[in-house]
Amino acid sequence: MSDHIGVAPLIERWLTAPGGGRSEDPFALVGWSTRRVSLPGQEDRAATQRDVEAPDSWSQAAVATVAGRYLGRLPDGSQERSIRSLVERVVGTIGEWAQASGHAAGAHERTTLMAELAALVLTQRATFATPVWLNVGLEPQPFTSACFILEAEDSIRSLLDWNSREGLIFQQGGGSGINLSKVRSSHEPVSRGGFASGPVSFMRATDAWAATIRSGGRARRGAKMVVLDAEHPDVLDFISCKAREEERGLALVAAGYDPQEVVRSLAFQNATHAVRVSDGFMHAAETGGDWSLRAVRTGEALDTLPARELLAACAKAAWRCGDPGLQFAETIERWHTCPRSGPIVASNPCGEFLHVGESACNLATLNLLAFLTRHGTFDTSSFVRAVELLVLAQDAIVDGSAYPTERIATGARRFRPLGLGYANLAALLLTLGVAYDSDRARGWAAAITALMSAVAYRRSAQLAAALGPFEEFEANREPMLDVLARHRDAAAAIGADAPAAVLAVARAEWEQALAQAQAHGLRNSQTTLIPPTGTVSLMLDCETTGVEPYYALSGRKHLADGGELHFQSRAVADALLALGYSTHAVEELGEYALDHGHLAGAPALRPGDGPVFQTAGGPDPLPIAAHLRMVAAVQPLVSGGVSKTVNLPHDASPQAIEQVFLDAWRLRLKSISVYRQGSKVEQPLEAEQSPERAHAG
Repeated sequence: MSDHIGVAPLIERWLTAPGGGRSEDPFALVGWSTRRVSLPGQEDRAATQRDVEAPDSWSQAAVATVAGRYLGRLPDGSQERSIRSLVERVVGTIGEWAQASGHAAGAHERTTLMAELAALVLTQRATFATPVWLNVGLEPQPFTSACFILEAEDSIRSLLDWNSREGLIFQQGGGSGINLSKVRSSHEPVSRGGFASGPVSFMRATDAWAATIRSGGRARRGAKMVVLDAEHPDVLDFISCKAREEERGLALVAAGYDPQEVVRSLAFQNATHAVRVSDGFMHAAETGGDWSLRAVRTGEALDTLPARELLAACAKAAWRCGDPGLQFAETIERWHTCPRSGPIVASNPCGEFLHVGESACNLATLNLLAFLTRHGTFDTSSFVRAVELLVLAQDAIVDGSAYPTERIATGARRFRPLGLGYANLAALLLTLGVAYDSDRARGWAAAITALMSAVAYRRSAQLAAALGPFEEFEANREPMLDVLARHRDAAAAIGADAPAAVLAVARAEWEQALAQAQAHGLRNSQTTLIPPTGTVSLMLDCETTGVEPYYALSGRKHLADGGELHFQSRAVADALLALGYSTHAVEELGEYALDHGHLAGAPALRPGDGPVFQTAGGPDPLPIAAHLRMVAAVQPLVSGGVSKTVNLPHDASPQAIEQVFLDAWRLRLKSISVYRQGSKVEQPLEAEQSPERAHAG
């Protein structure tokens, strides 16, 4: 890496540097063969078989996922049949954009950038989000952003426009979020007489629209987030609307109707709901105070109730169906890098992209396990290079991308937010033999997160030196630099349980990032977040997503197309070997994990090693506090949010969920959501069960 400020010296050969048996051709880094994969058909059609050229090192699940989701119809009308051609069209287009925008100085650097990006993907170190693979290289101006935040005013025209904008976003593979608190409640009059319909009625209509639109024309339906402020007069209706639908669904299933048909009939199934709460509300709920629901137009108090009653309503609904979650307004604003450009009132569907309205963010994901060496150390040098490369590519994507409206295009280019995150944290910890619920695990997570964000912001400052800062930077210079300083201080406060080598590099990078940001500004208003990484985690052969723990060590994942994926942890054997188990014991315990989905109670497992293999499901689930403490460990070290669901056992009470909400607020998380095992008509993830356990259940 060069010490020079600017873009050009930082585009260098790394994975494709000649020597040591490596080639400048990224496609020579992996072996290739043709495999037959089953591609799930749409709706009830039978699965189809297709021959696909793929890297030998990729699992059959990764190849089938990419083939079914991303191989598209090329501009000449032919069907894409090779992961090689998929990667070539995406990195080739990004290379052209980078040269046109000045990110790559000339054809040589463009070629280098393309080669390095291809190598990152082919070796499963990192990848871009779904819209990039769905659209780039297939259309002249493709959509690339996965996350959008929209705005709606209190008018029919604005609400209809919201619906049409969301439709375009869903069709191109993205998801959107919106806060409907500006929409008059059903308790407020309209000018022509009578009362307004209220936001929940419009939500029902737009959810039905989302249910009809396939992402990229493929399997997944539209995904959306709807947020309502806790003081809105319709907030109780908003809180309970999805739970009421779930109750109806359970009654229909009990009456003998097919569960899949029932789910398709339920409203609000394509939306995640969240209540936006202030510190004032949470203090009132904590201390037994009252809370007023206020008219949208006048601010008049239309009703007053105990704040704890409203929080209890949130908990009861979440107990029933997983929604709503909570978004903590003051904590979000405290870390807002552009407060002078407007408040943050909503997020994308999974909660990790938090920014001003009418904005968009393109995502990329790092596979943490790919940076673990054979000696059990984290390859910080390679990780730094990967972050630098991805931030440059993501920033070039901002310029090359198309957007659903001119206003969103303007917002994306004025703020240039990026969403770099990671997956496979829990798999990394398991491979090391580190219990997820431990100070050591939280130290690992914090150190890696600090390093990722520090390098991303340092790179953003270098891009600003060469290409100029984002347009809204000067207006927000002081608050943004204050936020970076708080990130640096959070890295300095990471404890001694963190890996010392990773932490030392992270702290040094934060000092550089802050110094260069002060000198040159920043190219991007945000750089990092922790996404849920669904499909792309399968592309990377990741065993776990984001910061989530293992749900189970083996089991089944129900896919959006109606298919089913069986999964089994490969890291279990590595963990057992790291803990000193014999080959025979590893085989015996591996079989037990495959049959049961967990190792709780396994005869060959030493009692003291049980915490290493704890999962979110199973008979000995991770405690609730483990989920919250992990988010708290990384939240002060990322620009955006942390997509996280607290998994709860079936017998958890609504009161336990109230406590989760209070604890999350006290830990200064930006948001939180929960899911109680078996609380919905259908759930996407199930642990494996032995025949005996399945019969007993």
